[in-house]
Amino acid sequence: MIRTNQDLLTYISKLAQNPVNLIGSETFKAKQSILEQHRRYNKIFIIQQGIVKCYLSDENGKSFIQEFLGEGMEFGELEVFDQKPAICSVSAVTALQTYTVSHSVFENLLAKDLKFNKLIMSALAAKIRYKAPRHSYQQSYPIEENFLRLKQVFPEIITVLPKQDIANYMGITTRSLNRVLRQLEARLE
Repeated sequence: MIRTNQDLLTYISKLAQNPVNLIGSETFKAKQSILEQHRRYNKIFIIQQGIVKCYLSDENGKSFIQEFLGEGMEFGELEVFDQKPAICSVSAVTALQTYTVSHSVFENLLAKDLKFNKLIMSALAAKIRYKAPRHSYQQSYPIEENFLRLKQVFPEIITVLPKQDIANYMGITTRSLNRVLRQLEARLE
C-alpha cells in the first residue's frame, strides 16, 4: 500500500553526494501541499524519508487517492516526459525529506546515466503494474474485503492514516468505511 523503491533511493543518494550532479533536498511538514494538479513544476522529487499521498480532486472537491508513496519513490516525473501540468496533487502525510532534481538535470541523467535511466523506467513500469490490479480489485470485491486486504498489507493503517484518506484511497465515503469498521468490530466482540 505504501510503495517504496530502495534501489532508486540508494542510487540517488550516491548521486547526491557529488555536487556536480546538482541534486538538492527539501523538507516538508506533515499535511503540507507539495504539488497541485493542473499546475506546472520544474523539478521532480525522490523521497528520502516520510510518506506522501498522490491524489486527484474533482470540481466538487472530492478526492481519490491514487497511491501512497514512501522512501525511494519519485513524483513529478511524468511532467518531464509530456511537458504538461501535474496530473495529481501531492501532499505530505508525515514529515518529509526529499531529494529534488530539476527537469534539465533529470533529462541529462536519463540521457547519460544508463543505470539511472533503467531505475526510472522500472519505477514507472511498477507504478503502472500496481494500479490496474488495485483498481480492478476495488471494483470487484465488497468494501469489507478491500479493507481487510489493506489491513493485511498495512496492519497499522487505522493508526497511521486518517479515515478520510483511507476512504479516498478505497474510492468510498468515510460513512461507508465507518460502517465496515463497526461491522468488523462487532464480529470481534
